[in-house]
Amino acid sequence: MKIAVLGSGIVGKVLGAGFLKHGHQVMLGTRDPNKQEVRDWLRENPTAAAGTFDQAAKFGELVVLATLGRAALEAIDLAGPANLAGKTVMDTTNPIADGPPVQGVLAYTTGPNESLGEQVQQRAPQARVVKAFNSVGNARMVNPRYEQGMPTMFLCGDHPGAKAQVSQIAQQFGWEPFDCGGIVAARALEPLCMLWCIPGFLHNQWTHAFKLLTK
Repeated sequence: MKIAVLGSGIVGKVLGAGFLKHGHQVMLGTRDPNKQEVRDWLRENPTAAAGTFDQAAKFGELVVLATLGRAALEAIDLAGPANLAGKTVMDTTNPIADGPPVQGVLAYTTGPNESLGEQVQQRAPQARVVKAFNSVGNARMVNPRYEQGMPTMFLCGDHPGAKAQVSQIAQQFGWEPFDCGGIVAARALEPLCMLWCIPGFLHNQWTHAFKLLTK
């Protein structure tokens, strides 16, 4: 597929390289395609391309939202909601506030009965938003290996076909997908990032992942 990755930070670059590894075409969307870190990434990944958010959104058959949470809605605006219409948008973002954690617990910009995933869906109402890849660190996003078995990738969204696409990506990237229902479930999935970060902030442990045990 043609994959647009909106965001040139570490998450966007890691996922972009992961899609390239599995044979997809990738365009990295960013405010400034000529900035040094983007040029460096393109040298390391010469089959990829870079463009503006708008150019990437037009290019992608599937779009990955991989900005900072506080930049996510602006990225949707810059990409152009019309360019996202009918497309799966895999939303990896979390609504992390701009402040330090308190005893290892991140502060969020959202309350318990709202989510950034729902806001993204509202901002691009004709897109098919699926929240996924928000509950693990970038170092283990693509084909991690754990002695205890394959980790679980929780996902949610309102469109069954879009969730099937993201489930296939999760499997390709070495995860066992678990469908948590509609995009409203992002209210539960986004706080998993808080939980995931606690061992890191308290014990400098950043290599873990979640697994749902069903038997």
